[in-house]
Amino acid sequence: MRADRLVSLVLLLRHRGRLSATTLARELEVSTRTVLRDIEALSAAGVPVYAERGRHGGFALLPGFQTELTGLNHDEALALLIAGSRRGAQAFGLGSALASAMLKVVDALPEGQRDTAAGAARRLLIDPEIDLLSRRVAAEEVPDAIVAEVRRAVFAGHKLRIHYAASGQAPRWRTVDPIGLVTVRDQGYLLATRSGEDRTYRLSRLRAAEELPEPAERPDRVDLGRTWQERSTRFRAGGDQVAVEVRVDPARRDQLVSTALAVLAEETDEDGRLRMEVTFQDARHAEWALWQLAADAEAVAPPWLRVSLRDRAEAITARYAGETKVKPSPPDGAG
Repeated sequence: MRADRLVSLVLLLRHRGRLSATTLARELEVSTRTVLRDIEALSAAGVPVYAERGRHGGFALLPGFQTELTGLNHDEALALLIAGSRRGAQAFGLGSALASAMLKVVDALPEGQRDTAAGAARRLLIDPEIDLLSRRVAAEEVPDAIVAEVRRAVFAGHKLRIHYAASGQAPRWRTVDPIGLVTVRDQGYLLATRSGEDRTYRLSRLRAAEELPEPAERPDRVDLGRTWQERSTRFRAGGDQVAVEVRVDPARRDQLVSTALAVLAEETDEDGRLRMEVTFQDARHAEWALWQLAADAEAVAPPWLRVSLRDRAEAITARYAGETKVKPSPPDGAG
């Protein structure tokens, strides 16, 4: 770990110039005493780092000093910089490692390409924290110590003991065989088996984790993409799913499909509307989805859904019945 930290220290000085011991300690997440020891080690190894005294002093490298890192071409470095802007590393407890890696990526570029790649990366924004409707994307917080333990067990192929709080239940200990880690919209998941049965655990619900020395019972090779897809399909097929027949304006089809679990059938009626059979997670999900489409969709079946939507519409009508009509404002320029 110290070797990585020394490289990171050199890269910080190369790209940001003179920095105080306090600033270096904050960036490297160590104490100022550790920074001073690292500076001494670099000097002893022949790295030309020197101290500048005074109010605005700090540590700096002699001009022109180059580190020996593997070179990358412009597009390779840009791809890594873009990948590094995503928040998946945070979900897996690799945020500080990512920051260090990005410094190395930029440093590996030829002098003439360094500013170009860094400037290009600043022109691209991947997965911002809010969307166009100002809805904030809530990234889940997982303690680094916990996710690091999970990560070690996954990579080493060891069994893992976790203290896990399932939805609506008190936390309890269980031992699992980890298969891999997945991040979806800033939510991290551990794919594992337990007593031979597939299990998926949300990292934010882990209260503690402990890597065990015993080897995990799992295949040597795994297609994580296919595994995730299969588990997602089974998840969507579980619960109290309901099938709904609906007539919908073609212009609202995509909105309906985006909220449904699956489309089972689809055809066009004589009036141009689409008649579709779709499934939803449960009754509440179905009612909510069709209510969003207002008069652009009609639930044909089941009957209870028609009644539920009618009752909701009548309640809204009653709430606003008797409201004083507001006289519309005249158009601009009217007398």
